[in-house]
Amino acid sequence: MLLLDDSSPHAVVVDPAPPPSAATIARVLIETWPRLAGRVTFDATRPDDVTIDVNDLVVSCHACGALTDRVISRAADAGARVAVVPCCHDLARAGASELSGWVDGALAMDIERAVRLRARGYDVWTQAIPAAITPKNRLLMGQPASR
Repeated sequence: MLLLDDSSPHAVVVDPAPPPSAATIARVLIETWPRLAGRVTFDATRPDDVTIDVNDLVVSCHACGALTDRVISRAADAGARVAVVPCCHDLARAGASELSGWVDGALAMDIERAVRLRARGYDVWTQAIPAAITPKNRLLMGQPASR
């Protein structure tokens, strides 16, 4: 996001279990885009322990299962903007959707997420990332309607 919108001063990457390649990837990103130097910090804590401010943009890419719902809920509780790429839909835990008679279960879950975010007073946008980049390619974005 910092590459797309240079107006953000910094980003925090939260991952309680960073992969062994995390430091190497961070180094290569800074070598490729030097303007990222000193603007990205890493926090190996639980996502639920991170403080979210109304001015934040909360981004979660491939948030597995219920993590997508927690990210959306935490962002909305703070009144922050949010963008998620849902992943690993746990249909067994989520229960049946009223929409599953028309669309597959994972899509039904993501439609319900968009509707819930809208019900919380958010403007909502949905997009699709090209499937060649990722097969889990639905992008759900929202910001408080008052902004």
